[in-house]
Amino acid sequence: MSPATGSATFSDLWSPDVMLLSLLVTTVYFLLTGPMHKRFENATPATGKQRLLFVLAIVLFYVAQGSPISYYGHHYMFSLHMLQQSILYFALPPLMLLAMPEWLLARIFSPKALKLILNALTHPLVAALLFNSLFSFYHVPFIFDAVAINHEWMTFYHIILVIAAFAMWWPIVSPLSDNKRQLAGLKKLSYVFANGVLITPACALIIFASEPLYATYIAAPQLFQSLDAFNDQRLGGIIMKLVQELVYGCVLAYVFYHWYKAEKQDDLPMDQSFGAEKPTF
Repeated sequence: MSPATGSATFSDLWSPDVMLLSLLVTTVYFLLTGPMHKRFENATPATGKQRLLFVLAIVLFYVAQGSPISYYGHHYMFSLHMLQQSILYFALPPLMLLAMPEWLLARIFSPKALKLILNALTHPLVAALLFNSLFSFYHVPFIFDAVAINHEWMTFYHIILVIAAFAMWWPIVSPLSDNKRQLAGLKKLSYVFANGVLITPACALIIFASEPLYATYIAAPQLFQSLDAFNDQRLGGIIMKLVQELVYGCVLAYVFYHWYKAEKQDDLPMDQSFGAEKPTF
């Protein structure tokens, strides 16, 4: 049952445990990619751009998991819950992957078991179907309501979805130079477009439903008089679709630009193209 409106404590709204975790992870990252990188063979410090992206990713993580967005999204507003998911699945993974130095990511996945799991989950077809299927199943009303009333199950499902989201982004932004799952050119464009198509039915179900779907929010106290459960549900679907379209649109534009630039470079005479650097993203 949802708590009474206004009963939230500072700890409920700002999650000190999530803040502590965020600070701890940030400290470890800056130590490993800064003064401690010399302890690892062939390791180089993180670039200024990578550090900036990492800080931005951690800030977004805290906003999604530790700010009032998480509390009110869980107890009162479906639209805030969808905003939280949009950040965790579409903004956080690419930023985090781009922030990781190649040597650090390679060492994390150096154990054979982890490497096998990584290779299995990041196959483009598997990654796209896994994430979008899990996302769609999560928003089936009876599944959503069953998970929502059990904090442990919701936490577990969200962790699985975040892992699936990282796997889904891996073929697009993995920094590993020997990554066989990294797509290029038109294949990368097609992959991003396919993910946009696969997630559309779940968003459409939420946006165009003729009635409120989730008992969790139908029974929740109404925070805004002009935003009932039905309109809040539609707003949530629109937020998810807009954020997804915005992120995928930016990625498509970036990938297309660099693919086109590389193609033009390949068409240049040898003396003009010598020394040109091709993008890895």
